[in-house]
Amino acid sequence: MVIKDILSENRKFVNENGPLLSAKPARGLCIITCMDSRLTGFLEEALGIGRGDAKIIRNAGNIVDDGAVRSAAVAIYALGVREILIVGHTDCGMARLDRDRIVSEMRKLGVDEGVIENFSLSTLNPIADEEENVIEGIRKLRSSPLIPESVKVHGLIIDIATGELRPLHIDEE
Repeated sequence: MVIKDILSENRKFVNENGPLLSAKPARGLCIITCMDSRLTGFLEEALGIGRGDAKIIRNAGNIVDDGAVRSAAVAIYALGVREILIVGHTDCGMARLDRDRIVSEMRKLGVDEGVIENFSLSTLNPIADEEENVIEGIRKLRSSPLIPESVKVHGLIIDIATGELRPLHIDEE
């Protein structure tokens, strides 16, 4: 089981862990990005940030939904964030969700047929295009009364293979 490996590695980690960091991000930065496991450890290095530098909000497809806006607002008002990056990535699975495959997996895992019968792929909030999704996220943040104009909002796409960042929108000062 993976959990046994995780607990073993954790014991090693605790013995080597450094000092307690502040809950406030050292760089005043909040990042909204995807939960894709290929980004773990990769995104931070590509952005040149380390532990304690930024608040990172992750969800499937880096969707700016009510939860992401709420988390960004907490980061702004309680933790001193002054810049937000929305970072999408190439080859995002949320851009190629397949209803038949999802339903097949639901059946394999024993989901009730009544639930499957009423299941719509839109429930999972798929995206049509990685770049447009980032731009739409900026629009949602900018239209939220919880995100002040003084907070800069930028949009980037990271190449999942190379780590190259491509700016889609830079909020100039």
